[in-house]
Amino acid sequence: MSIPLRRQGLMAANLYDLLVTVAPLDLDPSAATSLADRAYVAIRDRLIMLDIRPGDPIDDDELSKALGVGRTPVREALKRLEGDRLVVSYPRRGTFATGMDISDLAHISEIRVQLEPLAARRAAERAVRGGHGDLEELAAHIEQLDVGQVDRTELMRWDLAVHRSIYRAAGNPHLEDVLIRYDNLATRIFCLFLDRLPTVEEHVREHVELLRAIAAGDADRADELAREHVLGFEETIRAVI
Repeated sequence: MSIPLRRQGLMAANLYDLLVTVAPLDLDPSAATSLADRAYVAIRDRLIMLDIRPGDPIDDDELSKALGVGRTPVREALKRLEGDRLVVSYPRRGTFATGMDISDLAHISEIRVQLEPLAARRAAERAVRGGHGDLEELAAHIEQLDVGQVDRTELMRWDLAVHRSIYRAAGNPHLEDVLIRYDNLATRIFCLFLDRLPTVEEHVREHVELLRAIAAGDADRADELAREHVLGFEETIRAVI
């Protein structure tokens, strides 16, 4: 199903509104409660979406000016990002965006294939008690996307929105924190090969059935679909390496 381009454009423009509703601090720098938090979210977004490429040096002064914050918040943010394995610091050399190799994909998938289905199952079980209308709404948004008219980077933001929604719906903040970290790393790999992947649209479409299974409280189906989604992601990346 497709929708008119004018409406499609409005939906794309409202994507960040949806993301903020889903996970304000995690995805929107303006919703952060401190300068360090703002710097952290903004720099992390650049690293995930490869505006800062793997291996690139991190310039504190440049980031400080670009983000409109002091060097201290930027440095605090970089320390947190080092813990997220998105940057690495070397004595007397400086800080760099972490590199990537094929072993990263295997290690990240090994964790996600266990935890993503768990989050989907827990979210579905909670839906039986309280419902997840927001997940059904997100599914409807994605189903109506004219993916051929949406920039692939924007599609990745929809992908992030779906996963953040599911993690939050699972109701376990510790599980949510771990999954956000590894989904960030997986998204970074995805973005690295984005121009070579023929099935990005299909990958995003898979979310519709998953979200609806969770919203309907079908824990077994949600578990199965989440597992297939993670395994399919790894297979897709390996096919183009």
